[in-house]
Amino acid sequence: MKSKLSFILSFIFLFLFSFFQSNLFAQTDSIEVYLIDSYATPELPHKFIVSFFTNEKCKSQLVLDGRYSYEISDHYTEQHKGQIDLTDLRFNGKVVNFVIICDDSAGNKTTSETFDFDLPYEPKFEEESNFYKLCLFGGAVFLLPYPNLFLQNGKTYFSLTKEIPIISFRSKNFNYPSGYLSLEYTYIFSSEVNNKLRAGYKHFFAIPKIEYISPGASVYTDFAGNSGIGLELSLGIFTIADTFTFYGRYRFNFNPGNSEKNFNEIAFGLYTSFFSFYLN
Repeated sequence: MKSKLSFILSFIFLFLFSFFQSNLFAQTDSIEVYLIDSYATPELPHKFIVSFFTNEKCKSQLVLDGRYSYEISDHYTEQHKGQIDLTDLRFNGKVVNFVIICDDSAGNKTTSETFDFDLPYEPKFEEESNFYKLCLFGGAVFLLPYPNLFLQNGKTYFSLTKEIPIISFRSKNFNYPSGYLSLEYTYIFSSEVNNKLRAGYKHFFAIPKIEYISPGASVYTDFAGNSGIGLELSLGIFTIADTFTFYGRYRFNFNPGNSEKNFNEIAFGLYTSFFSFYLN
């Protein structure tokens, strides 16, 4: 009886050892993908050009944005090259992710790390009607000034301000640009000097539970002898239509030569880089 039990246990042990050993070798023997080119052509029609090689012969396919799948190599090879027409595809942003899936002759499937490339155009939206609505809403946001509280020498004034992002700097790992240069005009009601014009730079940082935190600096003038520097901090709180972000901002402004001219500002508004000119 004991010999039979020992035989059964030995058989089970050998079976399990063989099973885990074969799985271990299958997991470690994966195909490596070495990317050579991956870019979208700037001329029409826009095409995505991709080329890569693998450390062993395999068939390959490419998945764009997690939903568009294309065959690259239909035979076993180490060199892979293809092009994909982007004309009728819809993306949610200018940076598009993709992965490469390889199948070897033994039937093993390997998925590469996630790569990305930049679109040379503003992406199309899922529905054309939504695009026109977004353009109308974007135009309104672009022209609409935002409320601003102007605090100076113990007095509070209501003002309207309009900031326009002129140049934005692209970020590959963030839904917002890494930063932007802007111009801003402010009209102050019931004040001796009503107008202020400023130019500045804001930088974006990702932060959990809200959209972003953005410190910034600017220079300003009121065309009446008061010029100075503004230091600010903005919080992106939530998005609207995936394109506009509601934010709150505090800014301290100081005149290095005359502290009586210092003032504070508290503002709320909608940020969008929809009309901004992007640089890599």
